[in-house]
Amino acid sequence: MMNIPAFLTEKLTAQVGEETARRIFAGFEAKRKTTLRVNRLKAEPMQILKALADAGLSAQRVPWSGDALILDHADDGAVAALPMFESGEIYMQSLSSMIPPLVLGAQPEENILDMAAAPGGKTTQIAALTGGRAMITACERNKMRAERLEYNVKKQGANRVTVMNMDARQLDDLFAFDRVLLDAPCSGSGTVTEGSRGQFSREYLDRTVKMQKTLLDKAIRLLKPGHEMVYSTCSVLREENEDVVAAALKKGGVELVPIDTGAFEGVPLLPTKLEGVMCVCPDEWYEGFFVAKLRKKAKK
Repeated sequence: MMNIPAFLTEKLTAQVGEETARRIFAGFEAKRKTTLRVNRLKAEPMQILKALADAGLSAQRVPWSGDALILDHADDGAVAALPMFESGEIYMQSLSSMIPPLVLGAQPEENILDMAAAPGGKTTQIAALTGGRAMITACERNKMRAERLEYNVKKQGANRVTVMNMDARQLDDLFAFDRVLLDAPCSGSGTVTEGSRGQFSREYLDRTVKMQKTLLDKAIRLLKPGHEMVYSTCSVLREENEDVVAAALKKGGVELVPIDTGAFEGVPLLPTKLEGVMCVCPDEWYEGFFVAKLRKKAKK
């Protein structure tokens, strides 16, 4: 039995009730499958499926993405040893973290901001989804993580990504983006595993929520009127999710764009207080994750 932090156990039980909380805890304990994304800037899914089969690895696809693959009997080490990994034709990425870029819906030639981009999975996914034709600014305030981001961007062939080693909160408000992805720093309450380093205390959560609200306010300022953004976390705590979004909605500058959860067939969902958002329940395929889409109101 995994030792789940008492603070998190109490929070989730109070939030969703004992039955759903037990489902989340079972998801924490499940051994998660190795998943990867085919990088369409360099390869096609059928080509990768054949190469995997030739390497003695079997994979299955998910109904909601042509690029996502789940490996049946292989760990991260086996994938990292493959030539296709070294060449950047595939990228190891959790299924849940592939959802925000799909919800964002970026288009070629748009100007996109990824506010907390390292290690680059979502950044390079956006690049691939736009055929490498969107202009992407990827911010990361930590120097070592920014270097890792730069490495992955180059390896994936995402040539129109500009990496900025800076806190996105410091960006000049004169910038204006067609779309913004804010995958906000969080407690990691959706990705608890044995030995995970998630921090769970009242003080830490309060500090994190304050930062999330500041980042979201900044994202809204940088977004062009009438345009859309995505707010996401790898948390299942409402304080970091619906409550942060609700605080932004209350200020009146944005409106919620309901996510079509039917487009994500098979994704296990948790109940949400706010209609139109999605919170993914952890299990053997998925990490706990939250996604909301917002539109900045056009100026009258």
